[in-house]
Amino acid sequence: MSDQSPLLRLESISKQYPGCLANDNVSLIIKSGEIHALLGENGAGKSTLVKIIYGLLKPSSGQLYWKGKPLHVDGPSAARALGIGMVFQHFSLFEALTVAENIALGLDEHIPEKQLHEKITQVSHAYGLPLEPKREVHSLSVGERQRIEIVRCLLQNPQLLIMDEPTSVLTPQEVQTLFATLTKLSKEGCAILYISHKLDEIKQLCEAATILRDGAVVAECDPRQETAQSLARLMIGTTPEIISAASSGLDKTMLSVRNLSIKSTEAFGTDLSDISFQVNAGEILGIAGVAGNGQTELLNVLSGETLTAATSIEINNQPCGNLSPVARRQLGMAYVPENRLGHGAVPSMDLIENTILTGYKKQKLINKLGIDIKASHDITKSIRDGFKVKSSGAEDEAQSLSGGNLQKFIVGREITQKPELLILGQPTWGVDAGSAAAIHQQIIQLAQSGVAVLIISQDLDELLTLSNKIAVISAGHLSEFKPVETVDAESLGLLMGSAAIEETHVTQA
Repeated sequence: MSDQSPLLRLESISKQYPGCLANDNVSLIIKSGEIHALLGENGAGKSTLVKIIYGLLKPSSGQLYWKGKPLHVDGPSAARALGIGMVFQHFSLFEALTVAENIALGLDEHIPEKQLHEKITQVSHAYGLPLEPKREVHSLSVGERQRIEIVRCLLQNPQLLIMDEPTSVLTPQEVQTLFATLTKLSKEGCAILYISHKLDEIKQLCEAATILRDGAVVAECDPRQETAQSLARLMIGTTPEIISAASSGLDKTMLSVRNLSIKSTEAFGTDLSDISFQVNAGEILGIAGVAGNGQTELLNVLSGETLTAATSIEINNQPCGNLSPVARRQLGMAYVPENRLGHGAVPSMDLIENTILTGYKKQKLINKLGIDIKASHDITKSIRDGFKVKSSGAEDEAQSLSGGNLQKFIVGREITQKPELLILGQPTWGVDAGSAAAIHQQIIQLAQSGVAVLIISQDLDELLTLSNKIAVISAGHLSEFKPVETVDAESLGLLMGSAAIEETHVTQA
């Protein structure tokens, strides 16, 4: 580190909400040039704390110090003026605007359009996060939207860079590129406050860690001296459950995709080319890929949001390529989209209403008299209890939950519908280690009970843990599905970042 003096000090910070103490007497020191991890379960208070640092929230009590002087951050603009930048887990982007226009809105100085385009291209490629400045945000996948947040922040040359789950949508090679850049930044004196649920990443990158549980600091450590298991134990208070192996599948085909080719409806989208595979009952298939290579288009056409020829897709031996999402659910499908807030759940609706949205037919939540409120409430309560969703009640709005807790709710909502086919996009994105292990175990138990599972994810560790077979999607082409024991993260990562699939793809699982 270039400077051992405290850059930021938090002293006895508390944040009280009605019925919830989000931060409880938190003290924290971050030094210039230090890469400091902030760890904790979903709902432990991490997001609240960094929002206080960035000026989005005011602490109920306690004091912040910046370079030894008392600090009162009046808002994000004031934080940026000091040299504090933040990459959010939930994106603050305008979908109708371009990449460059969104980045310009987040800068406090005006940069001429041509010069801004050049800077975006230069910085994004330097960090291994390629962006096209003229693309409209509504056409981007989750991973590409996250790139905008990272690049926008880095353009401001921050002295303290707060990063919330920045690698959740990167290949292993891209992660290493980003880590190399962050290490270089730290050596130049930039402090980094790093939030991630990938504990192996924390061990590799960070030299200090502060661990929160129920809003309070429970431990401080050097993560390089810990194991992933010991870090997880500090976070959740217990050792995460061990994931048991998935079954190898049955003979019954639940999902069949034949020669699927579609044109993307987005101007900068990715066309799907001659994709064929099948998922059998009791089998877990994983599809990996870098954001923007056709995952969104594939999820949309499988879920029924994009229609195609009836015979291109079969669920439970029923042609359904031209059927709606509701009709496909009636055939036994359940679906977890990659974008939880706004797609997986309506932000302004409460949890009960969001339960009804996808389960009203399958779970008979609407009858001739209207909505069955008691049944809807009971099912929502069972989801909250069964998947340990932290909220004050079933009437909480979806947007009031932390990202990880909302993800647990959505996954739980779909599993509770007892599907025969479960399709998931990024099922544990932003979910803490203990909760991710619980979700993984639920998915494996579903497969062992005979449910067919398809996971489309950029988390290779997740796919290697869960899948029987794995393929890679690149430029709209699908590679050959290979048994999980014959592949590793490095080889998959190389395939994810290459165009070789187009010439060599074999599409039958």
